[in-house]
This record gives sequence, structure tokens and C-alpha cells, in this order.
Amino acid sequence: MNLQALLEESGAILKGHFVLTSGRHSDTYFEKFRVLERPDVLSALCSRIAEQFSVGVDVVAGPTTGGILVAMETARQLGTPALYVESENGAKTLRRGATVEPGTRVLVVDDVLTTGTSVREVIELLTGHGAEVVGVAVLIARGDVDFGVPLFAAHRVEAQSWAADEIPEWLQAIPAKKPGTRIAPSSADSLQ
Repeated sequence: MNLQALLEESGAILKGHFVLTSGRHSDTYFEKFRVLERPDVLSALCSRIAEQFSVGVDVVAGPTTGGILVAMETARQLGTPALYVESENGAKTLRRGATVEPGTRVLVVDDVLTTGTSVREVIELLTGHGAEVVGVAVLIARGDVDFGVPLFAAHRVEAQSWAADEIPEWLQAIPAKKPGTRIAPSSADSLQ
């Protein structure tokens, strides 16, 4: 079975009307927890990342929640430590005694890429500590974002998204759902 079919069969790729964590609207949603609860699928996706960044990485870093599982599995396959970036008072931070030394070559990973907000926050935090971000890798990319370093997606989902004031009529006719872990901007609340 190919990866796209496996993702659809597992309930990881959903169709409908979704308000994404970015506040944008889409007819396709990637439910990352259907992948994160399947170690075999997560391992297969992370192996693609590990193959792409097989040299030149000292640490793999990912944001909470899903990114820490991707960081752990990718780091395991690369034979490097993992670093978990958490949120505290609305900002990304290193907690629980975690540190990163200046000059450390870091691969930033995450589960799903839509707008890149979480990845940008992680990059800003790490470069603020003097780390060198050598690349970004995600399990699933809904689009492309320029982070100033190489970007790799283990799988790409072709899906469009629209701003709240640009939703096509056919999508407006479908009741909107708000999945995800980040609170969507207040403009998305106007749908209800």
C-alpha cells in the first residue's frame, strides 16, 4: 500500500471544511495523531527525513506536541540527541534544563507544515541561543515556506486554503470544524 493510501485509510487525511490552526480554511485536514499513534508509520516517515539529513546534524529539535515525537524518532534514526521546544507564556522556550550550545548544528522538525509559524518560532529561539539551523523537515507539507534553510517534507498533501474572507461558496456550504492544538485567530470565530 502506498503512503497516501495508508494515510487516508488510517484517518490521517480528512475531507470537509476545516478551520486550520493558522485561521485559514481548507477542504483537507491532516490529523497528525493518526500518524503519531502508529509507530510503524511515524518511523517510516522519519526515515525519509533521516535519509535526507544523514550528515551534519548534531541535534534534532521539535516543538510540542507532535514535533517532539518527530524529533525523538528522527534523532533516534540519526543517532543524535533530541531537543524539545515548549511554549511558556505564549513564547517558545527551552525548559526542564534543556540547553543548546552556540554553533550546534540543529535540524528543526515538525509534524504538519501549513504557514510555518511553529517552525519559525523554534528557529528564532535556537538561533537566539547561537545554534546553526541546517534544515527544516516535516512529516506532511501542505505548501512551501521559505525558512532560509533547506526544507524537506516526507509527504506532501495537495490542499488549498483560503483566508476567512475568501472562502469559496461550495466550502461555505459545509459546516466548519476546528481541529488542531493551537488556538485559531479570532477571525475564524466569526463562522459560528
